[in-house]
Amino acid sequence: MLLLLLLQVLASCLWLGHSEVVTSFESSCPQFFFRETPPNEALEPENPAWICQRYKNQYYFATLYDRDRRIPVYSAYLYQPGPGKRPRTWLVEPQLMGPTYPKTMEREWTLLNYFNVSLEQLSKSQAMLQDYKNLTGLNRGHLNPSGHHPDSSSRTATFTLTNIVPQDEKLNGGAWNNYEQQTMTRRTQGCNTTYVIVGAVPGNNYIAKGRVNKPSHIWSSACCEVDTNHRKAWAVIAENDKNKVQLLTLGELEDVLTQIYRRDQVSLFHSSCPRE
Repeated sequence: MLLLLLLQVLASCLWLGHSEVVTSFESSCPQFFFRETPPNEALEPENPAWICQRYKNQYYFATLYDRDRRIPVYSAYLYQPGPGKRPRTWLVEPQLMGPTYPKTMEREWTLLNYFNVSLEQLSKSQAMLQDYKNLTGLNRGHLNPSGHHPDSSSRTATFTLTNIVPQDEKLNGGAWNNYEQQTMTRRTQGCNTTYVIVGAVPGNNYIAKGRVNKPSHIWSSACCEVDTNHRKAWAVIAENDKNKVQLLTLGELEDVLTQIYRRDQVSLFHSSCPRE
């Protein structure tokens, strides 16, 4: 009994951060959305999880996760790029297994060895590192990229598999990378605060023997405050099998997503973000 207690104490000392499955973004981590307004319900999957991604006692971004397809629907964050090394540690979300599990963004190894979690339990609840092994023409694509954050902690927080989708290798290293690094830098000139939402449209194909969905499209949208009276917005979308990114207005992206999802009209940001 004492040994078990010591192991639990050791495990709590090994944690890498906090990440919480919550009931709504509005009540838990609204700061990542312009005017504290998340996207409307038109993108919500049948079995969603709202995750406030916290690391070292600080929230860094928000992710709507599709439990059935084991991919994020979108991640929302503030654009604050800075220099620094790319993290190497991959994390998972224990609370996707249930609310009694730790509110900790953890390594798989830590959960399996110190929290009495079985591989089956963990794999049933979300994607794992094994799902992304031995891929051909695909790799782990961040929705919220580490390079859009200013320090080691904020970049490490993006290395949770709940922020990852199977992305076309050429797109991820090519046109999408150009958008993340170059177009975003140009477009945010003059912006005081830039709110970003990056998402993935579920596709018809899967990796890892049907466990993890391969999105048909990857998209990104931004709304920036120039000052209290002026805002600007833009968006892009890419098919997840071509190395090409299409630049759109925010309104155009919302219309495209509305057509793809075939539900209600999609709204990604508060109505005061310009759609044209």
